[in-house]
Amino acid sequence: MKCAACGSTALVGGKIVGEDGSVIGFQPGDAPWLKRIFAVGNRGIRAYGCLHCEHLQLSVEFSESDLEQYQQFEGEQPNVLERINSEPGELNG
Repeated sequence: MKCAACGSTALVGGKIVGEDGSVIGFQPGDAPWLKRIFAVGNRGIRAYGCLHCEHLQLSVEFSESDLEQYQQFEGEQPNVLERINSEPGELNG
């Protein structure tokens, strides 16, 4: 992995930690409100600090089910008229 700011490969990995020692997490925006309130389903966050420019970059630890759920909408989607005029199941890859 390279630093997004300077391109150096001298990155130190770690976690973002709050003042009380809690680990910060990532909550997808489409999570139900009850899960958001109780922080259920948070994804871990990996942090990388650059030794050269002191830039901090973050990445999210997605699970296999996250990849399946969110990648199903990747690519060009049919327009509304194509969806209406198609047979059920025809547009599914």
